[in-house]
Amino acid sequence: MFEFWPELVNSIPISGSMSRLLASSLLLIIGVLALRAVLGRFIRRTVNSNELRRRWFVQSRNGLLLLLVLGLVMIWASELRTLALSIVAIAVAFVVATKELIMCVTGSMVKSAGRSFSIGDRIQVKDFRGDVIDQNLLTTTILEVGPGKLTHQRTGRMTVLPNSLFVSEAVINESYTHDWVLHVFVVPFKREENWKVAKAAFLEAAQKHSEPYLDDVRRYMKRMSDNRGLDIPTVEPRVSLQVPAAGEIHLVVRFPVKASERSYAEQAILSDVFSNTDFSAQKASVPAEKPEQINQPE
Repeated sequence: MFEFWPELVNSIPISGSMSRLLASSLLLIIGVLALRAVLGRFIRRTVNSNELRRRWFVQSRNGLLLLLVLGLVMIWASELRTLALSIVAIAVAFVVATKELIMCVTGSMVKSAGRSFSIGDRIQVKDFRGDVIDQNLLTTTILEVGPGKLTHQRTGRMTVLPNSLFVSEAVINESYTHDWVLHVFVVPFKREENWKVAKAAFLEAAQKHSEPYLDDVRRYMKRMSDNRGLDIPTVEPRVSLQVPAAGEIHLVVRFPVKASERSYAEQAILSDVFSNTDFSAQKASVPAEKPEQINQPE
């Protein structure tokens, strides 16, 4: 047993510089311990008050500990610098290797801090749009709604979004008002078609479908405005005009509806209007031209 330790020490390769550092550290520790013993004897002999003596003991101990730490840092400064560079290199490699995971966790924190959406909300991120059914630290799962950005039917497909998207991309929450929403859809017409009659027909149909619950929507939006300090727009149905290109007129129909009945109400209004009215262009009848008489030789 006694022969094992010398053999173990001799088997560990120690360079000359390492020996000097170890010797300096050992001398520093011995010097601090000797200084502590001298100060302790001096305090016990000169300080009579127990409370003052205890305070001096604590302060001297903390001061000598700080002196020891600073001394060791100065002795091992070059070695610590090399160790720090190695740790930084390892940390950089770790960050590069786990970049996506770190961004996903960061996106989850951004999403939670901003309260962007919750389970059941309909959101759109880039080209992904659907109803949120699950979310965790790394991903958010939605049931796709489409096709396109204007329809409200589920396609039956599930999309798993990495939370890193929420760091760099904007999130559109279509269910911000939760129970009741102001639903908007667009109906395109040509300039020569009877879009004026169509505008009146769509307004009448939207008013008819929203009339039974219009008072409930007003009270809900008023309560939301008071609680959140928001200026809620008027909830009455309206039809506005857009001219996206020459020769085209788009009717923008907006009306209040339950969040879960957007698609149903939109289809009901479209079916009601287009099944009862024809908006095709009325072409004026043009009289047929008489054929020219051909002068025959006499």
